Amino acid sequence: MKELLPFPLISLCLLAMWLWLSQSIAPGPILLGSLFAVMGGWLLRQLQPDAGHVRNPAAMVRLTALVLVDVIRSNLAVAAIVLGGQRHNITSGFVDIPLDMRSRQGLAVLACILTSTPGTLWIDFNRDSGILQLHVLDLVDEHEWVERIKGRYESLLLEIFE
Repeated sequence: MKELLPFPLISLCLLAMWLWLSQSIAPGPILLGSLFAVMGGWLLRQLQPDAGHVRNPAAMVRLTALVLVDVIRSNLAVAAIVLGGQRHNITSGFVDIPLDMRSRQGLAVLACILTSTPGTLWIDFNRDSGILQLHVLDLVDEHEWVERIKGRYESLLLEIFE
């Protein structure tokens, strides 16, 4: 039963929401809603975290402070580019960053950090090769970005999750 409905309460809520939105309890909406409810439970099972826990809470505090400073600094830099009329002087580009981290939680946190930092965007991650492709708004030195991501974020995330 756990294979068919890994999260029965969530599946039931999805079915109820589907029926409420369709405003019908006819057989068609019930069948379609049941299909969506079962599929929703299966998809949610795929999002379950790896077994384990945070290994170094102090590193989490350091990472949070570092990200806060970097987001503020990046906001100011992007605002200077956009509002300062320097848009024609920037060179945006893509950077390939080899990552050692394989933890799904660590990669998810890194994706949130990079995407929430103005001027950077997580483009792709190849799980087989461990290569992260990052878009940078003002790319001056690719090597600097590789060192920044690996030295500032990945090293702390490895302490936290692996």
